[in-house]
Amino acid sequence: MFSRFILPIAALAALSMPALAANGTADEAKALMERAAAHFEKAGAEQALKDFTNTGGEFVDRDLYVFCFNLDAVTTAHGGNPALMGKDISKLKDADGKSFTLEIRDVAMKSGTGQVDYKWVNPTSKKIEQKSTYVQRLGDNACGVGFYKT
Repeated sequence: MFSRFILPIAALAALSMPALAANGTADEAKALMERAAAHFEKAGAEQALKDFTNTGGEFVDRDLYVFCFNLDAVTTAHGGNPALMGKDISKLKDADGKSFTLEIRDVAMKSGTGQVDYKWVNPTSKKIEQKSTYVQRLGDNACGVGFYKT
């Protein structure tokens, strides 16, 4: 008797469930980096870096988040993985062995802004994919917001 209700209830439940969040786009990543830079200028370095690391805050959107590290490649903010705070990431390499963190630092410190491409595991697909990060120097920090090119 109850079996005839199972399918309609399951169908309604599926319709009411939120869809899996899609990856952020290049435009969204760039806009987030621009908002982060404006916040850094307004709030100051100490407060902004704290705000960037707040995983439930305004600088985290799906797979987009702000991260920063200093000239020594020690993490000063990370909205995607706060456990990296204070960690030296200078030896971190992508799937092809590219030292992308050092490239991010160099682009930020030499050019002020730019973009760095590398390969990283996409948390949505669980596959190694092409990723790009908008990079900007904020004070003595190289900061960025990355997005997947899928």
